[in-house]
Amino acid sequence: IARHLHTSIDALDYAVTAHGKPYLRHSTLAFNHSHSQDDYALAISDRVVDIGVDIESLNRKIRFDALAQHAFHPDEYACWKALDEDVRYWFKVWTTKEAILKAHGMGIRLDLNTLNTHMHPTSDQGQIVDDRLGIFAYQCFDLGAAMLCVAWRSDIGCGQFILPKIQIFRP
Repeated sequence: IARHLHTSIDALDYAVTAHGKPYLRHSTLAFNHSHSQDDYALAISDRVVDIGVDIESLNRKIRFDALAQHAFHPDEYACWKALDEDVRYWFKVWTTKEAILKAHGMGIRLDLNTLNTHMHPTSDQGQIVDDRLGIFAYQCFDLGAAMLCVAWRSDIGCGQFILPKIQIFRP
């Protein structure tokens, strides 16, 4: 972040919202970060606000069905089952939910099964419109060993799908 802002690390003035989302005082730079067992993701943008990111290692040991029953909207769960419980689809839904909630700033403070990502089996991007959260766009990236999703506050419609600049760094 300091490198992007052409300043020193010591000059960065961080604060957190009431729900714990970090932000920079005196800066319009939007940022969010996530880590998994082997990966780190940092999303930054000068163009969009309320950005969120989540990255998950695909080799995590998860009780997929139990967590899907708890966290997936019934439409997402039915699609996952119709896809023969495809692990990559599961991680697209999960990382999208996390990224959207992190972008909003509330974190996981609602019943995840009430948030429908409308995840398509073959598309890696989309929008959600939710009365509680507003409108968010998202883009998923299958990195082979990890799934990454970036989400940001958006307006409705394809013309409003302004993709922030995304750079992925892997060790």
